[in-house]
Amino acid sequence: MTLNEMSVTTTEGNIREARTKDAGDEASSPQGNHGPTGRLLGAAAVAVFACLIYAGLHSRAVAEAKLRQGTEQNAVPTVSVVSPAPGAPTEEIVLPGTTQAFIDSPIHARTNGYLKKWYFDIGAHVQKGDLLAEIETPEIDQQLLQARAELDTAQANLNIAKITASRWQDLVSTGSVSQQETDQAVNNLNAVRSTSESSAANVRRLEQLQSFEKIYAPFDGIITARNTDIGALIDAGANSPPRELFHITAIHKLRLYVSVPEVYSRAAQSGSSALITLDEFPGQTFHGTIVRNANSIDVASRTLLVEVDVENPKGQLLPGAYVFVHLKLPDQTRSVTIPANTLIFRKEGLQVGLVRNGKAELVPIKINRDYGNSVEVVSGLQSTDAVIVDPSDSLVSGELVRLANHGESAQ
Repeated sequence: MTLNEMSVTTTEGNIREARTKDAGDEASSPQGNHGPTGRLLGAAAVAVFACLIYAGLHSRAVAEAKLRQGTEQNAVPTVSVVSPAPGAPTEEIVLPGTTQAFIDSPIHARTNGYLKKWYFDIGAHVQKGDLLAEIETPEIDQQLLQARAELDTAQANLNIAKITASRWQDLVSTGSVSQQETDQAVNNLNAVRSTSESSAANVRRLEQLQSFEKIYAPFDGIITARNTDIGALIDAGANSPPRELFHITAIHKLRLYVSVPEVYSRAAQSGSSALITLDEFPGQTFHGTIVRNANSIDVASRTLLVEVDVENPKGQLLPGAYVFVHLKLPDQTRSVTIPANTLIFRKEGLQVGLVRNGKAELVPIKINRDYGNSVEVVSGLQSTDAVIVDPSDSLVSGELVRLANHGESAQ
C-alpha cells in the first residue's frame, strides 16, 4: 500500500470516527446536528481530508516530474572533448621517392655468332665508343665473301654490256645493224646495271652485319650487368627474343618521380628547387630541380606525378636508392594536432565531431601527417573547437550531447 493510499484510508477512518462521535453528541444534545460545535468539527474534518488529498497528489506529481527529467537526461549522450593543439607552420612537405638513372639502356647484339671476348665487367665506367665485346660471325664472313664475288661478276657483266651497247649504237647510225638489236643491247645494259647495284647493296648489308661483331658503348655510363661470357651463342633475335648482353646506365644525373598530394600541388611548379635527403647520408642534403609534372591529377590516388632531376657528378647517389624529397610550400600552412581516436571514417570522407551550442556537429577535415596516436590537421579545425573523443557510430549532426569534461589539450 502506497503512502497516498494510507493517507486516504486514515482520513476516511478519522471521518467515520468523527461522524460517530458527532452522532452520539447530537443524540445526547438537546439541539441535535444544528449545534455550533458539530459544524466546526465537520468543517475541520473536510479541511484535513482536502489537505491530505492535495499532499498525496502533489508528491505524486513531483515524483513523476523527477522521473521524466531523469529519463530525458539519460537520453542525452555524454561525451568527452579535447581542444586541438596548435601545430607549427607547415613550410614544406616531405615525400618518398626512388632514384632512377637518367639514361638506362640494355645492350643487345645485332648479328648472330659466338662471343669472342668481352672487355668490361659490372661497375666499370665506360666512355662513349669504348669497345665492350667482340663476336665471331663465321657465317656472315662467308656470306660477305660470296656477295663480293657476285658483285665482281655483276660488275664484269656490266662492263661488257656497256661496251656492247656502245658499239651497237655506233653501228646503227651507219645502218649496219637494226634498231631492234640496238634497243636490246641498251636494255640488257640497264638490266645488268641493276643486277650490279643489287649485288653492291647486298655487300653493304653484310658489311654492316659484320661491323656489329664489335659492340661499343652508346654513351658515357656504368656497366650494371653482364649477361654473357666467352663462347656463348649470340642470337640477334630473328626467331626468338634477343638476349641482353650488357646493361649500361648514366648516373651523372638522376631522375626522381614523386606523387604530390592534390592539396600540395602548388608546390610542384616546374623550375622550383627541391632538397633530397637519404638515411644513408645523415645530415647531408642534395639539391634537385622540378623539371616537369604530369599536369593532371590521378583520379585513383588524387596525386600529381612530378619529375625531379638531381645532379650527381661524383656518383654518390645510386639508382634505385630510397630518398625523401622536400618540397617547399608557397604559403605557410597552419595546422593543429588531435588524437587519432577522434577521427570518424564514413562514406562522406574523413570527419570529426564537434560540440557547438550543446549539439554535435560533424565537419570534414584534411590531415597532413599521421603520428600514430595523433594526426596533424591542416584544414577544417580551429584550436578553439571542442572535438569529441571516441565518437559513437550513430553520432549525427544536430544531436544533443552533454559534456563530461570542459575540454583538455590534445597534446
